[in-house]
Amino acid sequence: MARHAYALAGMILVLDQLSKWWIIHVVELASRGSIAVLPVFSLTWVENRGVSMGLLTAGSDTARWALVAVTAIIAAGVALWIRRATGWLEQAALGLVLGGALGNIVDRVRFGYVVDFVHLHVGRWSFYVFNVADAAITLGVGVLLLRAFLGGSQPGRMPKESGS
Repeated sequence: MARHAYALAGMILVLDQLSKWWIIHVVELASRGSIAVLPVFSLTWVENRGVSMGLLTAGSDTARWALVAVTAIIAAGVALWIRRATGWLEQAALGLVLGGALGNIVDRVRFGYVVDFVHLHVGRWSFYVFNVADAAITLGVGVLLLRAFLGGSQPGRMPKESGS
């Protein structure tokens, strides 16, 4: 069952990198800055040198490679966690997190920053600019948190029979 989670991680990685290739080479968003698509959605070029939502910005090559190393260690931990996960929902959530982490690691290695481009906004309110990898990580972590807070039985697992 773990192989499905690894396959999902691979699909997220490919989808993330293809979307970034399209943004960089077809749309050429870096030279355009921002393109309004809908009143609440724009493609906006952001070179994210920090962690999540630009926090802890890596201002030097040493900090960049330290960020790559820390993220790779976390990704390896998630990959191991997948093997120990007990239900399909937990494995899928971890697959999303792993795929997203790998997509952003590839960016940091290739460019020195993560390519972000999805920009949601309404009026003066603006959400952080993100990418496919970030969305996958957020969704995966959200599922894991919901499972942890709601507790109870694990979807995808059969309840144990009681000996009546």
